[in-house]
Amino acid sequence: MTEFMRNTDAFTWSMEADPRLRSTVVTVLLLDRSPDWDLVRERFDLVSRELPMFRQRVVNSPPPTPPRWEYAPDFDLDYHMRRVAAPEPGDLDGVLEMARLAAMADFDRARPMWEVTLVEGLDDGAAAVLCKFHHSLTDGVGGVQIAMRLFDLSADTQAVDAMPAAPAVAERQPLASYGDALRYDAGLVGTLVGESLKIAPRLLFNIIRRPRQTVESAGELAASVYRTVRPVNKPGSPLMTNRTLVRKLGVLDVPMPRLREAAHRSGGALNDAFVAGVAGGLRRYHDKHGVGVFDLHLTMPINLRTEDDQSGGNRITLMRFDVHAGITDPARRIRSIHERTGRVRNEKSIPYTQLIAGALNAMPRWYIGSILRHVDFLCSDVPGVPVPVYLGGAAVRRQYAFGPTIGSAVNVTLLTYVDSCALGIDVDAGAIPDFDLFRDCLADSFDEVLALAD
Repeated sequence: MTEFMRNTDAFTWSMEADPRLRSTVVTVLLLDRSPDWDLVRERFDLVSRELPMFRQRVVNSPPPTPPRWEYAPDFDLDYHMRRVAAPEPGDLDGVLEMARLAAMADFDRARPMWEVTLVEGLDDGAAAVLCKFHHSLTDGVGGVQIAMRLFDLSADTQAVDAMPAAPAVAERQPLASYGDALRYDAGLVGTLVGESLKIAPRLLFNIIRRPRQTVESAGELAASVYRTVRPVNKPGSPLMTNRTLVRKLGVLDVPMPRLREAAHRSGGALNDAFVAGVAGGLRRYHDKHGVGVFDLHLTMPINLRTEDDQSGGNRITLMRFDVHAGITDPARRIRSIHERTGRVRNEKSIPYTQLIAGALNAMPRWYIGSILRHVDFLCSDVPGVPVPVYLGGAAVRRQYAFGPTIGSAVNVTLLTYVDSCALGIDVDAGAIPDFDLFRDCLADSFDEVLALAD
């Protein structure tokens, strides 16, 4: 039977009816020199044979069935992997400009949704690799797991011992998609009926034995679901209100040991200090424009991946909540964020993520836009590779990830590598037109947070 998208991935796919909500992810690897290109191609070829989605495209199904994954009949590795010379003068700014244009360009949806570009001829003989993929292929943690199939732990490269056979592409019959959709819908109805029959006796028993507790628990669950799907009527920021298709990218490096120490001294975790640094940067940015701000709407991916989950695919849920960005004391700001994120991570609605996403997929696209377009900022913390790695014999110096804004004014993605926190900053230029000022505010805010560790 055809493999249909999970409801969360289908939600990511369908919300792109509004191009401002595109879910394109771009990562940048900075290498000390040009890698062995043939070996890099071989590793990506191996990944494409082991993980089906790297050779599959998304095909829409008859409503209300979610889209399905289908092997692309004309897969061409050389279309997805390119090799170019660095633009003059061969610095990081030129690479980021290439990444910016890649982030704004949509995919050819008749093909698998990923591209890799090797950029050679940077300063001092260095090189960079731009990886672009659609978020429906994988989340951040899954992306790191896939990357470890490409990397080596030393400069001594090793060829693939045995390349698996390329997956066979079966010719689909004209009406096969309708048959698969009917079987999917029938299976879904059967599952819902079966689960309802299992739950009903237990629910009736609990109502009889503990009526008050049962009603309270149901009310708490309903309130949690509402907090997950409620529309945001307007941004928390009176300044960052415009949303466009224009993006601006930048980077910021933060030492991980000091950021973690600052978090611990303030009663939080690394992610709390990270969000506090971004929130503080936004407060400073508003101050520079003479605009006061306190609560800002934040979207944060919550990782649901377990050890049993395979690489690839999304195992996250997007939670939206307010943070007190107006708190000037960084330690208090960290504690406040720690308290709020703790409540969010324990929301009763999280186990029902797929059901909620399925319900959202049936709603009008304008409603989905209302949920996301008024979010102020998005923060994503991705645990990266803890040891130095190599790609095609070249040492990886830095790794930056630029997550999609999906309706927010800015997405800041933290990707750790060895003992560094590499921040990828993706800004909607309509909401934040003066990018350099915003980056300076962000850097000053993180300096303030890091001072807590001294």
